[in-house]
Amino acid sequence: MASLSLLQSSAWAQSRSPTPLEECVECNPPTPTPSPSPTPTPSASPSPTPSPTSTRGTNAPPVAGPGSNAGSINDLAVQRFNQMITNRVLGNVLLGINEQVNCNDCVSAFGSAGSFSAGIHGRKNLTPNLSLLAGIAYAQYNEGGYRVTSSPIGAFALRYDFVDWGSSRPFFDIGTILSPFQKVRYSRSYATSLGAVSLESSTTSENYAVYGRAGWMSRLSPRDEVAASVEVWQLWQRVKGYMDPTVAFNPFDASIATGTDRTNLVKVGGQWTHLFGSSVEANINGGWVQSFGARSGIVASVTGDGTIVPTIGNQGWFEYGGRLGFRITKGWVADLFLNGTAGPQPVGNTLHGGVGLRIAY
Repeated sequence: MASLSLLQSSAWAQSRSPTPLEECVECNPPTPTPSPSPTPTPSASPSPTPSPTSTRGTNAPPVAGPGSNAGSINDLAVQRFNQMITNRVLGNVLLGINEQVNCNDCVSAFGSAGSFSAGIHGRKNLTPNLSLLAGIAYAQYNEGGYRVTSSPIGAFALRYDFVDWGSSRPFFDIGTILSPFQKVRYSRSYATSLGAVSLESSTTSENYAVYGRAGWMSRLSPRDEVAASVEVWQLWQRVKGYMDPTVAFNPFDASIATGTDRTNLVKVGGQWTHLFGSSVEANINGGWVQSFGARSGIVASVTGDGTIVPTIGNQGWFEYGGRLGFRITKGWVADLFLNGTAGPQPVGNTLHGGVGLRIAY
């Protein structure tokens, strides 16, 4: 799936008030009583008072810009939060986020260029009420500041659909997304009095998510299905510890300990699937996502600054998706799809798109 994203980061500055000058008071001592002048004797000339020497020379140690080190560590927390959300968005495709709630057994293979992605997913009706959704994929993607160069993703879920209730009925999902053995590169930048420093470090990570979904669907007609649902997610991401790479100039080097990022999500959304004529399927879906209980697992030891532990506040953003399916022949459908996010940092505006070939049976 090709991905395009825009992310931004921020830093803060700190100022110090100047120390007030003390006011000098001049005193006039009493005039002394004159005394006889002594006979002058030769004496050595006094040594001249040495000139003060400047303490600012070419060998002065570098000084970090205000907030630079803390800001660079906070930016790492932003990158890692975005990585968790992006991994979940990609995993949702394997769970049929762009497909209708109830349909026949099917298998879909998909792929894209650019940010390379390829995979296969599908569904199998185990009973009239219970179906299995599952898929696997391999992805490479990058957002603002980080690059995931290798990411296997697997996902599966069980869906219980109360088909015996008629055309308007509830349904429930429970599932997981697994992404172990990721290879990732994070960037860190800060400013000093002697120039800027930019670093890129390599490490490994793993992403996991579990969720439950409760919804209501209605078959408005043989051509239309609509659904609304509420989802609750728990995400966690474990990143192996690493140190800044060895470079010529890095006076405030950092060591990042192994840690686990966590967050919880609630999503309220809906979808609509419609058949145009006899050969074109269309689906649109979207919803509002709110995070809570987010915690960064970063504990950074920075030379000159000690230990820095960033925080991640609660975030809110919109997620959307869609699909156009073209029925080539009986049981064969060519799909064009996209999924994305829209909102403030650290999630930001992202877009992922691809093509697929689906076989229904």
